Amino acid sequence: MSKNLPAISPLAPARFPRMPEIPGVRFSALAAGLKYTGRKDLFLAEMAKGTQVAGVFTTSKTASEPVTWCRDALKDGKGRALVVNAGNANAFTGAAGFKTVDITATATAKAVGCRKSDVFVASTGVIGETFDGQLIANLVNKMAKTLKPGNWKAAAEAIRTTDTFSKAATAKAMIGGKSVTIGGIAKGSGMIAPDMATMLSFVFTDAKIPSNILQKLLAASNKKSFNSITVDSDTSTSDTCLLFATGQARNTTINSAADPALKEFKAALDQVMQSLAHQIVRDGEGATKFVAVTVEGAENNKAARRIALSVANSPLVKTAIAGEDANWGRVVMAVGKAGERADRDKMRIQFGDHVIANDGGAVPDYDEDPVAAYMKGDEIQITTHVGIGRGKATVWTCDLTHGYITINADYRS
Repeated sequence: MSKNLPAISPLAPARFPRMPEIPGVRFSALAAGLKYTGRKDLFLAEMAKGTQVAGVFTTSKTASEPVTWCRDALKDGKGRALVVNAGNANAFTGAAGFKTVDITATATAKAVGCRKSDVFVASTGVIGETFDGQLIANLVNKMAKTLKPGNWKAAAEAIRTTDTFSKAATAKAMIGGKSVTIGGIAKGSGMIAPDMATMLSFVFTDAKIPSNILQKLLAASNKKSFNSITVDSDTSTSDTCLLFATGQARNTTINSAADPALKEFKAALDQVMQSLAHQIVRDGEGATKFVAVTVEGAENNKAARRIALSVANSPLVKTAIAGEDANWGRVVMAVGKAGERADRDKMRIQFGDHVIANDGGAVPDYDEDPVAAYMKGDEIQITTHVGIGRGKATVWTCDLTHGYITINADYRS
């Protein structure tokens, strides 16, 4: 099997979704040869004048140069272009890394006819290796001449690294009687534990929403999607999620994130963001099972989320799931180490609909056969009630198999 063409995850969707054209957005993609051969690895998006932008980024203290650039570019809430490369993260590259971003943004601004500060840049791939931004600069002008609406598949393919399939999602909503469309792409497979995984996501809409309000909507949706997934507990240097609103739908003016007119839009944005986040987990390196971890009865929702992540990130829990073993003792361990309140003698643990432990011990006459049959499925639900309060949270993860080691042991080669 070629290292450039990994086997498709058994949890992958049956097909790439039918994606709509979004007024005010055009895409182009090609193969630049930064790391991979025979596949697209450079993506350009051009947005209409007046496009508003929101973004959330990694909280890593070793964030990449593109992340630093995007944080600065986001300050005025406007954006006209986005350029993304795969294969090199341009992280831990210092002054050389900044120069690469600056050359990229300068060339892109010239190619699409905008200010350099209106260009957003993202990179994903190997950390600590420099590359010459002139390589991208030489290609951007060519890409600008081949921009076209609806070119989603090529765009999604071009941002992949160890991803085994291209990820996209779309939804529609009404704002004040006007129909608006949302569409997005994402990449991510390993180094996934977003704290805003390697994770990039770019979402576009034709809705007319000011950047300050768009930022609030994105932050809220991010908590329920990308910030609620984990593959391996490692937060990337490059995590970036950007939301662009072209305003071409010309819906009624929005003055507040609490505006009732945004009700459908919020739900549609959540739908797109959660679909992309779940696809990342389904493409977790070496994954064979998609796992939802729900914690109930915690002191508050924040405590529930912390406990759920402790379970979802536990190598012992994840390897037990890979081995199709409903080892509830490992769940007990993971709850206990989370540092949040839990009543050992009131805990209830279930896999799917099967209650395995209750009131601090195994249920009487526990029959493992139906549970063993359940564990053979490719979607597993673990629910734990910790007996303290009303806090509740769900996070999503995958199992941990030898495939994860195989992929990451030779990632740089």
